[in-house]
Amino acid sequence: MTASRARLQFDVVIVGAGAIGTAFACALRNSGLQIALVDAREPKAFTAAAEVDLRVFALSPASRCILESLGAWQIIQAQRLAAYTEMHVWDSSGSGCIHFDCADVGEPALGYIVENRLIQHALLVQLHSAHNITAIHPATPESVVIDAQQVTLSLHDGRRLQARLLVAADGADSATRKLVGIDSLSVSYGQTAIVAHVVTQKPHDHTAWQRFLPTGPIALLPLQDGRSSVVWSLDDARAEEVQRLDDAGFCAAVTTASDAILGQVTASTPRAGFPLQRMHASEYVQARCALIGDAAHALHPLAGQGVNMGFKDMAALSAIILDAQQRHRDVGDLGVLRCYQRARKGENLAMITALDGIKRLFSNDIAPLTWMRNAGLCAVDRFTPLKSVFMRRAMGLRSNLTEPMR
Repeated sequence: MTASRARLQFDVVIVGAGAIGTAFACALRNSGLQIALVDAREPKAFTAAAEVDLRVFALSPASRCILESLGAWQIIQAQRLAAYTEMHVWDSSGSGCIHFDCADVGEPALGYIVENRLIQHALLVQLHSAHNITAIHPATPESVVIDAQQVTLSLHDGRRLQARLLVAADGADSATRKLVGIDSLSVSYGQTAIVAHVVTQKPHDHTAWQRFLPTGPIALLPLQDGRSSVVWSLDDARAEEVQRLDDAGFCAAVTTASDAILGQVTASTPRAGFPLQRMHASEYVQARCALIGDAAHALHPLAGQGVNMGFKDMAALSAIILDAQQRHRDVGDLGVLRCYQRARKGENLAMITALDGIKRLFSNDIAPLTWMRNAGLCAVDRFTPLKSVFMRRAMGLRSNLTEPMR
């Protein structure tokens, strides 16, 4: 994979070299298609000696399978990841709780906590020797022109890239989505997710812990080095207060919010905050254009499903593109791309709606709703068959999206 200023004609141009866009390029690296991978920034180098990236993902077993098929998981395993085998979820406003154990569905783990930077590194290693991938960075899209035969993407430096298919993987505020004229419905939650890595008195026991509070959930996710990654969703005003706390004050606040489930929080890294929103594109495709990952959808992080939905997107689209290539069909044809939209849009919308409902159900102190959600948590925890259905759905075990890639 080499950056080039000479080549301007491609089969597929991908805008966004994050985990999802790079994985999509990786899936097409042996296809014979000429691919451009465009991003506004040069990827940050990963070194095992560096501090753990604040941005971590809870990857599902389905995402693990996708990364295995791309040859990236083996690299991730050789560096650092934390498998979690159990998960405890409980309500701060009552006695409702639910416990998930991977043994109940015969899997080695419920999921894996992996750094964003490490995922990108592992995928870029796979792309390093790919002769059909051209990296173009730093580069910012400025305009898009679509005609019957091709799409032309103009960059800020005057270059114009032409391709049969343009794929937007440039995040929830996707400039590419806006340039091609695909509308989206976006609603702010009025919340900020504060993230940090903390040291606790008690070991995390390879368990993910999540407590629902009226102001938003707090999660403690296990890291390989024994620390826990905090993801704490708070109303914006309260988030500003928490951000202003000194380290001792922040550790005390996390201890209280997590009900001291891992004892006292004794140390913390610097914090970062990310505004939260719900977003869904009106269409995932139009002639010669497709959206994947956060460019197509964004949701509340309470279940950590965003990146897993993105990996399913790229797996579905790459399988459809590879099939079209083998059948000598135009990979940018709207009929081809609609197969991808049918495969992913309905499932993603269902997940967004479900998590939005859960977020709203737990974000209040109304007595009847408090009783109902606590009773519901306890009932599901006792009814093993239903709990197994929820677990398998969250783990992506009902999906066959990885099979075409294998």
